[in-house]
Amino acid sequence: MSDPILEVEDLTIRYRGAPGPAVRNVSFTLGRERLGIVGESGSGKSTVGRALLKLLPTADITAKRLQFRETALLEAGEKQMLDIRGNRMSMILQDPKFSLNPIRRCGEQIAEAYLTHFRCSKREAKARALAMLEAVQIRDPHLVYDRYPHEVSGGMGQRIMIAMMLLAEPELVIADEPTSALDVTVRLEVLKILDDLVREKGIGLIMISHDLNLVRNFCDRVLIMYAGRVVETLKAADLDRAEHPYTRGLLAAQPRIGGSRAPLPVLERRPEWTRPTEETA
Repeated sequence: MSDPILEVEDLTIRYRGAPGPAVRNVSFTLGRERLGIVGESGSGKSTVGRALLKLLPTADITAKRLQFRETALLEAGEKQMLDIRGNRMSMILQDPKFSLNPIRRCGEQIAEAYLTHFRCSKREAKARALAMLEAVQIRDPHLVYDRYPHEVSGGMGQRIMIAMMLLAEPELVIADEPTSALDVTVRLEVLKILDDLVREKGIGLIMISHDLNLVRNFCDRVLIMYAGRVVETLKAADLDRAEHPYTRGLLAAQPRIGGSRAPLPVLERRPEWTRPTEETA
């Protein structure tokens, strides 16, 4: 890849006091593309995303290389990371209930994100926040701007979070189940916003998801994670031709409209899939 946005080599993450690493020897390169990370709960997907932003204060993070553009992330201090987070690299979290401040109006929180990284008036920041609310298909942005988080639905809260994270037009967006609380129509609209950023702004997008169909149709490449490590990497269009038995098991466990009414197969987990992690831990 000639001009990578992010380079990750042998990323290992160990929570202090844990018997073994949560993530082991994960490597990938991200360019101006949509990269999906798929796996079961506990496979390490979200941990990788948070580690890139250095949002794991109780974990020890090591890597041969963790490079974001010109910045070596492992060597970056907190002051440098404050300039990167929310400005050049953003993360859309899964559940807005735990991300939005419950005692501040939604619009004020979005505008604050812009004021933190750009010199501008409060009026300009509010105008940018309102425009972004409209961009994520909120019908009455002025009304929502003045509401508190508990006054909006889960789906609307998710769109508010997406608006906040995309406001500064970052170079890299990490989206952790960004559409899980949205209905199908709004989900497609939000995915189009993310897709437009990749195509028009040239950003890199990491999509963390359990939804194999979403990843297959939206992403360019896919990393399959199991027990903290990557077991397979392939083009999203080739997902149905995956070779690793874990990936094939995930695909087989999906219910299909019009498919067999027999019980779905139980995903088989083999000891050798985790043996490399145990031997080197």
